[in-house]
Amino acid sequence: MLLPKLQLYTKILIALVLGALFGLIANRLGFSGFVGVYIKPVGAAFIRLISMVVVPLVFASLVVGTASLKDIRALGRIGAKTLVFYMCTTAIAVSIGLVLTSVIRPGSSLPPESRHKLIDDAAVQKELPVQATTEKPSLQELLLGIIPTNPVKALAEAQMLQIIFFAMLMGICLTLILPDRSQVVIGFFQAVNDTIVQMVHVIMRLAPYAVFALIAAVVADFGLGILAMLLRYCAVVLLGLLTHMLLIYGSALKLFTKMSVTDFFRGFRPAQLVGFCSSSSNATLPVSMECVEKRLGVPLHICSFTLPLGATINMDGTALLQGVAAAFLAQIYGMELDVLQRLTIVLTATLASIGTAGIPGAGMVMLAIVLNSVGIPLQGIGIVLGVDRILDMCRTVVNITGDAACAVVVAATEGQLAAPGRPDVQGSPAQRTAPGDLHARTSEPS
Repeated sequence: MLLPKLQLYTKILIALVLGALFGLIANRLGFSGFVGVYIKPVGAAFIRLISMVVVPLVFASLVVGTASLKDIRALGRIGAKTLVFYMCTTAIAVSIGLVLTSVIRPGSSLPPESRHKLIDDAAVQKELPVQATTEKPSLQELLLGIIPTNPVKALAEAQMLQIIFFAMLMGICLTLILPDRSQVVIGFFQAVNDTIVQMVHVIMRLAPYAVFALIAAVVADFGLGILAMLLRYCAVVLLGLLTHMLLIYGSALKLFTKMSVTDFFRGFRPAQLVGFCSSSSNATLPVSMECVEKRLGVPLHICSFTLPLGATINMDGTALLQGVAAAFLAQIYGMELDVLQRLTIVLTATLASIGTAGIPGAGMVMLAIVLNSVGIPLQGIGIVLGVDRILDMCRTVVNITGDAACAVVVAATEGQLAAPGRPDVQGSPAQRTAPGDLHARTSEPS
């Protein structure tokens, strides 16, 4: 009776442990067939529900998110610098994840017979929207393939790169027409997006039961080996997140600002703690803006643009996890990713991060996009879902830290970063710097 009162992530962790124990018992006592017939379908239904919301969520989120970029026309250089920073760091994050997974290879220790069984299980559910192809496209074909000849067909067939391209182009064009007309379309897609996000919340309530079913089925078939691989997978993700946050953001601060890395992390620490506990970039946004403006010395007109935009389109931690998860699952399924497939993962994860909602667990929905793009079975989501909560907390910290780093870098390159190296710059609202007043902050008390 206590279970319904627990937080969702606690239920998922409990379900993970219970499912693993039940699977081990079934593996040892020889009733894994019962688990596969009567319990595993619960997890399969959950995967189908996740697959169901991917296309409408991505399309609606991207249209609304891209349409919000109309502020770039007013902010000019600030908007361009923000977008370049976000896109570059996201691509680097995915690349770090792919490199670490290729070097450490956490999913390559699965015995051949277990791997063949996983592949056979995925083939049984071939009706899931997984793009399997035997011919490797050239780079030219890959780039041209991003442009859809029939957007409706792309939506129906879940061609994710084409959907992302069309949605972004539509959002950009919405900023170029009369506001009274564009707001009707944006309002419609905003309502669609809100509805789908609510649908995700409803579906995620089934996650504990799905995790129990999926983990129990996998462990019943493969024993302890799959659990050891999950621990290595978590280690690779955490190593990648730490590397990206310290090395990439630290390098950006040293290259473009006079603020020390220590002062940056000390000033932004309150927001990082909130982000870790809430697992939500959106929920952390007020605290992030407070820290960036008051403690890091970024003018209000810059942080009020870069941070909300970052909460929408900058998901470095999520993108890194998607890269690691895709490569990890490819190793489990015995797939060797070539250069073009790795490039596809980088491109897809970078673009898909624009449509990732700043809510707990949304990264798992977006992972389906990346898996789709290179033909990795979506059933693999069930393998990594059980350990996603703790990783979600950690990657949210990286996501919001990237937003803050961008705000500091943009302010510094615009010559508007006050009190470099002094993270405790504060003042009353009346004392805060107005746009263009570059020196007012330096006299504020710390």
